[in-house]
Amino acid sequence: MYQHTVHHTVFIFRSLAELMAKATPLRSGDQLAGIAANSSQERVAAQMALAELPLRTFLEEPLIPYEEDEITRLIFDTHDKENFKKISHLTVGDFRNYLLETTTQKTELTILQKAITPEMAAAVCKLMSLQDLILVSSKCEVITRFRNTIGLKGRLATRLQPNHPTDDLKGILASVVDGLYNGSGDAVIGINPATDNVATQARLLNMLEDVRVRCQIPTQTCVLSHITNTIQAIEQGAPVDLVFQSIGGTEKTNSSFGINLALIKEGYEAALSLGRGTIGNNVMYFETGQGSALSANAHHGIDQQTIEARAYAVARAFNPFLVNTVVGFIGPEYLFDSKQIIRAGLEDHFCGKLMGLPMGCDVCYTNHAEADQDDMDILLTLLGTAGCNFIMGVPGADDIMLNYQSTSFHDALYVRQLLGLRPAPEFESWLINMGIINEKLQITPADTSNKLLKMITE
Repeated sequence: MYQHTVHHTVFIFRSLAELMAKATPLRSGDQLAGIAANSSQERVAAQMALAELPLRTFLEEPLIPYEEDEITRLIFDTHDKENFKKISHLTVGDFRNYLLETTTQKTELTILQKAITPEMAAAVCKLMSLQDLILVSSKCEVITRFRNTIGLKGRLATRLQPNHPTDDLKGILASVVDGLYNGSGDAVIGINPATDNVATQARLLNMLEDVRVRCQIPTQTCVLSHITNTIQAIEQGAPVDLVFQSIGGTEKTNSSFGINLALIKEGYEAALSLGRGTIGNNVMYFETGQGSALSANAHHGIDQQTIEARAYAVARAFNPFLVNTVVGFIGPEYLFDSKQIIRAGLEDHFCGKLMGLPMGCDVCYTNHAEADQDDMDILLTLLGTAGCNFIMGVPGADDIMLNYQSTSFHDALYVRQLLGLRPAPEFESWLINMGIINEKLQITPADTSNKLLKMITE
């Protein structure tokens, strides 16, 4: 039991999970689950009690019992006990102060990555302002490699997302060309298939492989199908670069997705066996999002931000190339408005980076949320300053297959120009060689850079 007194009122929190939930900044998902603080006063009391909590408490009191959940077992079995000694004397509040110190930089944070459990990251996150989240995230650098290098300081990559409601190859190809001409696609050219089966996946992968090889593009491709389909596609000889899977932070959540750790490991090893990476072997692409555990009734009474951080332990175990929080995709039942979406995006990016993940963010919302594209401009700009590894590039920022709003090719150009960010180095060289951008990284007029189109249509 935990407690704190505010203005002569004693607030009692019966468990660590309740303390964490009550300390969480307001969001509709926790209200829907019936675990949110009942007042701002109670939230402040919980945050103050949490600030006084020793970090080691999270190693003594698992939020979900070790025997009941394979994610809990993964967290405890892989914990870096040796490097945890560097911070084991700290409370959660002390840890926040340590992270914000000017002497705490990339080297110190990199050493601690596997010593920080998801619950520790989530806890300190609850005590931090937006500027705190941005500042600490900007100190982190998580670099991954496959055919190019993602995550270097001063770089911002994009996933070129050319989805089509009928998986029409010509329609998808048109979007791919549009994205490439706008400097998008260095993180991955990744398609969400409208029809999720092995035959469709193989057809889309072969088309993307043809374009990539024909145009000698230093990037990677992915069809975001269920991992069981991707394993079958690999067995049938399809050109799989990255293995995709949506993941959650509890065993029950992942069961609702039709996966477990053993299955993810099977997909990971299958992709490694292909040896398709030219400069690295980070072969996994994971997507997450606050609220998925609650929608599956698999949250164990734990707040959605903490459950989200636990999903990062799953991702971390498989050395991913990309991890993407699709922050506003699930809807207003979980993140009601732009204020909640913006905070959640920065929280997810912070927790992932702190734990050593190559975090990107789908800066997005659904049309029934209290948000619009102006709000996404705010989050996009903040993530750019925070050192986000990659964002989405969707034609017109409007995904006509998934029916949600994201960021466009031009949004990526904006934030790169504003903050002086560059594409992945190998992809940047290719863009210059193709005449798509000049040495100053300015997009050149399309009528003077037809080299790419000729290579595609030959």
